[in-house]
Amino acid sequence: MTEPVEPSLARAIETLSAPGILVGHRLISPGDELALLAAEAQSMASPLIGVRRASGAARIVGRQLLARLGYAACAVPKSPSGAPLWPAGVTGSFAHDEHVAVAAVALCRDVTAVGIDVEPAELLPPELLDMVATPQERRRLGDDPYRGRLLFAAKEAVYKSVYPLDRIFLDFHDVEIDLAARKAVVRNGREVELRYCMSAHLVVLALIRTASFSHR
Repeated sequence: MTEPVEPSLARAIETLSAPGILVGHRLISPGDELALLAAEAQSMASPLIGVRRASGAARIVGRQLLARLGYAACAVPKSPSGAPLWPAGVTGSFAHDEHVAVAAVALCRDVTAVGIDVEPAELLPPELLDMVATPQERRRLGDDPYRGRLLFAAKEAVYKSVYPLDRIFLDFHDVEIDLAARKAVVRNGREVELRYCMSAHLVVLALIRTASFSHR
């Protein structure tokens, strides 16, 4: 059976490649909700089929990537905070929009933390721009052809990467994004590297490298 992927997005995701990080995607398909393992299904409060289907699709991708790291058939349930509970020694992240689920995984010995987000390649509604963008980011919106949508995805990815480390909740204005420099700075001073690609969807990868690995 052909894997439900979007060829243009698959090609775009290849440009996200970073040492030690695996990234993949899947078109959310009927029946993906049945891919949830028992521990995963029990950790998800929502009874909505669409939510469970997207979560199942993301975990299909995640398990494929984990298998490449030597972790076969691992459950990735949700923690009480909503963050995924990865196997010991692994860091990773899930995301989905209405049509696509994505995942990124890495070994903690190689990458300290990773976050990912996916959004449709559409303009951000103007009423959301003030909520998302800081004054400095608004002045740099020329870097974002989707007028804030890429910025939104970057902030979501950054939050997912730093929350497991710092355990602090962040408002959009607590993260300053520089798309041209491909980096983010969090209010506590933590710097996060960004990579992103654009096709029919926008995918942003946020990563914090393990010091000994970053100089290989």
